[in-house]
Amino acid sequence: MKTNDVILKTTSHVVFFIIFLFSIHVFLAGHFAPGGGFVGGLLTSSAIVLLLLVYDLKTVQKLLPINYTIMTASGLVLALGTASIGMFLGKPFFKHYFDHFYLPLIGDTELHTAMLFDTGVYLVVVGVTLTIIQSIGGDD
Repeated sequence: MKTNDVILKTTSHVVFFIIFLFSIHVFLAGHFAPGGGFVGGLLTSSAIVLLLLVYDLKTVQKLLPINYTIMTASGLVLALGTASIGMFLGKPFFKHYFDHFYLPLIGDTELHTAMLFDTGVYLVVVGVTLTIIQSIGGDD
């Protein structure tokens, strides 16, 4: 039997967004400071696990209708594809490429292939973590 804990439900909404926004910050800062796709993915997973603790599995699946298996596969393809770019260009596996681009709203910015790789890692970590947690939590 679940209790109707109003304080936990109310604070979890605020804390969820704080953790999620911090995970995006850690993900984006991972190229120049500690962090990146792995740590950002774990933080995002922990934010969703907080929702799973407050609500039940079916409610969270209605709030976030995400197929985590497809997310994991997409992240794996993105990470391996990004790491393999160098091989197709006659360079070593995991060769890092970057250049400066002008983006309309941001201005002059430097884009890296490491960002694509980190995005793949982020998706794999979130997908695998939540697939495991939902498979364990879904058992009756």
